[in-house]
Amino acid sequence: MTVPTIVLNNGVSIPQLGFGVYQIDPDETKDATLAALEIGYRHIDTAQMYGNEAGVGEAVRASGLDRAEVFVTSKLNNAFHAHDDAIKAFDESLERLGFDQLDLFLIHWPLPGIDVDFVETWKALEEIYRSGRAKSIGVSNFQPSHLRRLIQDTEIVPAVNQIEVHPYLTQDEVRSVNSEHGVATEAWSPIAQGMVLDDHAITGIAAEQGKTVAQVVLRWHIQRGDIVFPKSVTRSRIEENFDLFDFELSEGDMGLITALDKGHRTGPDPDRFNYIP
Repeated sequence: MTVPTIVLNNGVSIPQLGFGVYQIDPDETKDATLAALEIGYRHIDTAQMYGNEAGVGEAVRASGLDRAEVFVTSKLNNAFHAHDDAIKAFDESLERLGFDQLDLFLIHWPLPGIDVDFVETWKALEEIYRSGRAKSIGVSNFQPSHLRRLIQDTEIVPAVNQIEVHPYLTQDEVRSVNSEHGVATEAWSPIAQGMVLDDHAITGIAAEQGKTVAQVVLRWHIQRGDIVFPKSVTRSRIEENFDLFDFELSEGDMGLITALDKGHRTGPDPDRFNYIP
């Protein structure tokens, strides 16, 4: 099964479907990631804050795949937004992963209320990008105001903006601003932490398609153009989440799911979230 790719604004290609390791215990990360790679995933999403980068690196090496075949993303911990701290933290990520280069490195949160401005942080990522140690750089959880200011005050446009997106939070405004600036949208919490799995509109579509509700929601993301990376530690669920490319949702089904938007977040509001671990 061939996973479609999206070409980022710097010419780098990213698989549209990946495997996320958020909230996977560090002791389980290697095995879960290795299972995903065996099933066919070639895109892994981790973060410094998750504490499991080492397991991702171990899995990539244990898979026997060439490093160039696996697209790996990590994200900057909120405690390291100062310029020199960001560069040091990035180097430590490479060390934990056991890589010479990351495919994508993101500012995890904009943290609008802290003393260190995210523009300063981004300039550190620009240096990392120019050094070749990251093939692409981007942001996560940036609102339109954050993104516009970053683009105005710096030189490199982010390759992606990773935001919470699901049928109850369609994020049409953020996605539109991303598109306007050539920034790809990555969707975290794509099934709203399971909240949408009992929605009658989606269960009806799933029954008609002969697919699970999760598969229908992930397919909705794919057809919208979102990059998704569902997570699981169960091999059967990892396989199920990969089985998205033998069916298609109609325009009517897509519209029905999109109309479920409630503006409901399962995670923090980026305009107010200033957590430093």
